[in-house]
Amino acid sequence: MEVRARLRFTRIAPRKARLVADLIRGKGSEEALNILAFTKKSAAKILTKLLKSAIANATQKKTIDIDRLYIKQITVDQGPTMKRYQPRALGRATMIRKRTTHINIILDEK
Repeated sequence: MEVRARLRFTRIAPRKARLVADLIRGKGSEEALNILAFTKKSAAKILTKLLKSAIANATQKKTIDIDRLYIKQITVDQGPTMKRYQPRALGRATMIRKRTTHINIILDEK
């Protein structure tokens, strides 16, 4: 039985979040939480909250054994980009792209 959790419009670049997501893909839920606890990237804190949310979703369904959960699928997709401008020399302006991320996680029983 699959359990899903979804986080949208997170203010972190997808490229940075994918580095951390690749560390936990296919791991058990407890092992993934341990890996995220000792990862120093800012995306680790975001993914920890999302993984705990998915585990909490699993506790609502009485048919799922929480100790046997593993990360079946985790996707990090690009969301909308906020565009800001910074003044530069000679009256020019440079665009700054503030990227957002959509993260989906699917847990399943082994």
